[in-house]
Amino acid sequence: MEQLKHECGVAMVRLLKPLSHYKARYGTWAYGLNKLYLMMEKQHNRGQEAAGLAALKLNANPGEEFMFRERAMGNTAIQQIFAAVHEKFANFSSSELADADFAGKNIPFAGEIYMGHLRYATTGKRGLSYVHPFLRRDNWRAKNLCICANFNMTNVQEIFDHIAVKGQHPRMLSDTYLLLEQLGHRLDRESERCFAAAEALGLSDRDITEYIERHIDVANVLRESAPVWDGGYVVCGITGSGETFVLRDPWGIRP
Repeated sequence: MEQLKHECGVAMVRLLKPLSHYKARYGTWAYGLNKLYLMMEKQHNRGQEAAGLAALKLNANPGEEFMFRERAMGNTAIQQIFAAVHEKFANFSSSELADADFAGKNIPFAGEIYMGHLRYATTGKRGLSYVHPFLRRDNWRAKNLCICANFNMTNVQEIFDHIAVKGQHPRMLSDTYLLLEQLGHRLDRESERCFAAAEALGLSDRDITEYIERHIDVANVLRESAPVWDGGYVVCGITGSGETFVLRDPWGIRP
């Protein structure tokens, strides 16, 4: 039996008010980003190999990026990823950086939802492509998915078979990749359920998109996916439409 110990770390921040509120109250619209840094730094012992973060803008218009990610390797990875984010801020003037509304619309990583991961690998492959968060992109915002996790799945082959029998063609036998594709598939189905319901109501075009984003239920995605998992895990996720979740294994093995 594997010894219980601290391994990877995860952090999530969900702002409940617009960026302008945090600018007015705390003097910066980057309140959420700063809190994520503190949460990750407090778990620095878990990030001896790599770290990554993701951010989501809730009010982006078509043609504008809304999901961002930064990853780095090494025991200074936390500092590296936040330095990379702040380097992007250097492309804007001081007046632009001081404007919360401008930041929310134009500045990368100026979002309302943040997620961070600290990697302390115990199994699996190493390299930047294996550093969380993982992304699954789509032209429909609600179908976009970003996940990170602290886990050891004991039934990776079973999860692979569960996906393959549904008709998917997984390209690798990697636990995080398989969870991303499994959750992504169920997210697609949930989005399509909402699409059909919107059409039945006589909606079309952008009205359908708005209906999907208001009615999509990520709990349905998890109910269809998580029963297949076996092991110790904490899985965090963000969808492109702003649904967030954190799910722990039933035995509470992973903190």
